Amino acid sequence: MKRPLVPRRLALACAAVFSPFAFAQQVFDLGTITVTGARAAVGEMPQDQAGSLVTRRDIEQFGRDTVGDAVALLPGVTLSNNSRNEQLVYLRGYDARQVPLFIDGVPVYVPYDGYVDFGRFGTGDIAAIQVAKGFSSIAYGPNALGGAINLVSRKPVKAFEGDARLGLGSGQDRLASVNVGTRQTLWYAQAGVSHREADGFRLSSDFVPTATENGGLRNNSDRRDNKVSLKLGLTPAGGDEYTLAYTRQDGEKGQPPSTDPSAARYWRWPDWDKESLYFVSSTALGAAEKLKLRLYHDSFDNEVDSYTDASYSTLKTSGRGSVSTGRSIYHDRSSGGAIELESRRWAGQLLRAVLQQKSDRHRELDADDVVGARYEDTLRSAGLEDLIDLAPDWQLSLGAARHELRPDAVYSSSSRYALPDTQGATNLQAGLFHDLTPTDRTYLTLARKTRLPTLKDRYSQRLGNYVENPDLGAETSLNLELGYQGRPLAALPGVIVEAAAFRSKVDDKIQSVFVAGGSSCSPNTPCQMRNVGEARVQGLELGARGSVLPWLDLGGNLTAMKQKNLSNPDVRLTGVPDRKLFAWARARTGAQWSWQATAEYESRRWVSDTVALGGWTVFGLKASWQPAPALTLEAAVDNVGDKNYALDAGFPAAGRSWKADLRYVF
Repeated sequence: MKRPLVPRRLALACAAVFSPFAFAQQVFDLGTITVTGARAAVGEMPQDQAGSLVTRRDIEQFGRDTVGDAVALLPGVTLSNNSRNEQLVYLRGYDARQVPLFIDGVPVYVPYDGYVDFGRFGTGDIAAIQVAKGFSSIAYGPNALGGAINLVSRKPVKAFEGDARLGLGSGQDRLASVNVGTRQTLWYAQAGVSHREADGFRLSSDFVPTATENGGLRNNSDRRDNKVSLKLGLTPAGGDEYTLAYTRQDGEKGQPPSTDPSAARYWRWPDWDKESLYFVSSTALGAAEKLKLRLYHDSFDNEVDSYTDASYSTLKTSGRGSVSTGRSIYHDRSSGGAIELESRRWAGQLLRAVLQQKSDRHRELDADDVVGARYEDTLRSAGLEDLIDLAPDWQLSLGAARHELRPDAVYSSSSRYALPDTQGATNLQAGLFHDLTPTDRTYLTLARKTRLPTLKDRYSQRLGNYVENPDLGAETSLNLELGYQGRPLAALPGVIVEAAAFRSKVDDKIQSVFVAGGSSCSPNTPCQMRNVGEARVQGLELGARGSVLPWLDLGGNLTAMKQKNLSNPDVRLTGVPDRKLFAWARARTGAQWSWQATAEYESRRWVSDTVALGGWTVFGLKASWQPAPALTLEAAVDNVGDKNYALDAGFPAAGRSWKADLRYVF
């Protein structure tokens, strides 16, 4: 009998250690994106790259309330922040423009600049987070230069189920969320609502006050986020599924000024609102084929207001740190869809063909509702992916895709230029997977990926400091990875080990260059985005987790990475540390109590050619009490030692903080 395309023995063995069935079963399967075919549920061991999954259990165990904090649990992922008070994610040195964000396979990254504020995306209604590194399915479409991040929503499994959570923390942090769902014979429904709000975060007591920050509660660091999610699915006989989903996020945030007075900006974001409506379906076409469909419309509306000083009372309408009339209003829209045909017609093969189209629109308004810019693009993509059974324990995955970027409209009140030409990019990839034993797998992957330039890359003048470049081309990467996943320790069969060695090379990297010399980008010495960069990143990831004693669980991961700017060695690659370590231990004392300790270390990181931020180590403690199976109370302290550190120059991180949660499951 022919072996199935996915080694079920490996998946089932790893599932027993890696994730409880309660979490695996609540995953919305139609929202997952995979490379190696019809694997078992997302809650189980990922089988196309090491350390590529954050489960619901992980999110709750480590108290990760934002997507950024959640994916930082994985090796190869580091966090940063910027002057816009955005939480940034780097994946093996690639930034969010090169590692796009998806919800249930639907792109939700901002079409204008490709970035995402990961701190605005809560985790209350998420079942799992898939993180593809380098080698990712062609079903993700264009721009997955270094990988992709996919948030997989929940799907109910019982006639009535749900959970409720209340939380309090430092800085008047308040959190409340409710999720409910029902599963019936021919349909299901899922709904969630959440509210997160804080007056700000407190700095370390070791922070030295400056003219723009006096310590204590961080100036202008307040935030508020509300979210609603709804899902209705039909499941007629035969395994078909048709789902309509809706999410809306309304946010507001302050933007802390730099602690360097010369770089301080006094900005606030009264609106950070995102709305998504999407339809996902799967229909069997006979015994061998399956048709999957994704249709979506995504909107993003935000406003930033610039002020003259820290009183935030008078709009600043000119000069450094201002935005035109004092108010800059963006309206971004994305509409599109994907058709995916899977075929098992040929023995030992799973063939997938994907067609995609995405239309992006960006509009900029000022305080007088005058349109300052309007840009429109259409992205098209066609791809093939084939998973081939080579031998009983060998699989080969091949993929190819062609992407096309067509500018549809270009208008700027400050410039006039002709509509740029259509441009394209090609992706190719191959992965070889070998099962050493029923619980051990090795893999080798090679992927040539591309990223087409964003609207901002091509057209933004960045407050008059840049010259636009409508003909900017695509970046190209070559990602190589060798990895292992399994349970190699006979004495500790409950421990999962993973390891990966990787090497990536980026050509035609989009970088800022001076048009005619200068020391800083300004109206007198403007810069321009050009395809001039060449960079190399190589490194090693190691991880292990599991039960070592009946009452003790241990885990952790290490990332060691080296980045080099090949095109200009004197210019440093910034924002990412070379070393990262995360370790944890959890002990259970009786049936009701558990205690957890965590340690996080990151080495120094360069933030400019001449300035590096020092490395840091922080510790965390958490106690959990479960007086009843459905009720859990938790108290935690982060940065126990009150370490004074920063992820970006001028923007110190939070000092010692506490939080307490109450969670009820029904």
